[in-house]
Amino acid sequence: MAANNDAYPWLVADIGGTNARFGLVRSEGGSVDDVIAVKCADFETPEAAASNYLDMIGARQGTRPRPKVAAYAVAAAIHGDAVRLTNHNWTISRPAAMTALGARIVLLLNDFEALALALPHLGDDDAVAIGPGTPDRHRPMAVIGPGTGLGVALCVPAGKGWVAIAGEGGHATMAPADDFEDAVLRHARRELEHVSAERLLSGIGLPVLHRAVAAVRGEPEEQLSAEEISRRAFEPGGGQPGCVATLDTFCAMFGTFAGNLALTGGAGGGLFIAGGIAQKLGDFFARSRFRARFEAKGRFRSYMAAIATRLITAPYCALRGAAQGIEQELGAG
Repeated sequence: MAANNDAYPWLVADIGGTNARFGLVRSEGGSVDDVIAVKCADFETPEAAASNYLDMIGARQGTRPRPKVAAYAVAAAIHGDAVRLTNHNWTISRPAAMTALGARIVLLLNDFEALALALPHLGDDDAVAIGPGTPDRHRPMAVIGPGTGLGVALCVPAGKGWVAIAGEGGHATMAPADDFEDAVLRHARRELEHVSAERLLSGIGLPVLHRAVAAVRGEPEEQLSAEEISRRAFEPGGGQPGCVATLDTFCAMFGTFAGNLALTGGAGGGLFIAGGIAQKLGDFFARSRFRARFEAKGRFRSYMAAIATRLITAPYCALRGAAQGIEQELGAG
């Protein structure tokens, strides 16, 4: 089923545990425009958030868009026609979205499935290198991202196109790489029955990691938010040592986990990093132990050293991937 002019605009959305971003694609091969982000907590339902977005665009342009095709990239595992967000109380329902929008097609994608679909279309200016290597878009690629949670996905070449494989690897059990991390995980297990990677390597996990790092370092445990930990780490004069140690441990453990993903998924084409945390850490992340830990796979060190790691800097990649998902569904890509 090919796309036609009557199908436009497409509504695309990237819905996470904290923010929901909406945009429109107005023509075949067109960019995602009119992007607006809202706080999920400000709306009772995703339908209300989408309606508010379309109202804002209508007020701005004089005509309220009436999309007949939509794709929602959602921070949750997708099974069937309805899914509840992992880190928020919204339920995303395909029938409810179709009714609210008056749409004939609504796709539900995992948010990292959408990011994976965007990988083959990223330009050189859309990501910055973290370490050596050059991406190879003829081989499988992986995307990983610490945001509110921790998402992962693979993008695998298939015929003349690509297939995105959504996973829930962020909930895999976190493994230590040294004695210090052994102690960190032992402390975290006092709080949590299962210490997954997301329980430490995400916005919701950073406070847990901070408390564990403080305990191992023999420092008082404080109840700090992820934002406060980062703020204190970057204070003038070198930052608060305990918070700096937390971010250093975060980057190292994240490198280990990212290397596990690339190794398990055979992502010789490159590993791409999304999510807000790595971007906000900036130079700290680039100078951290992330890449050394990524490569630290014993006999497979040389295998890992050849895999490029890139930090995605282009905005709204999940929205671009959602649009790519629509193109594939309609046979327009």
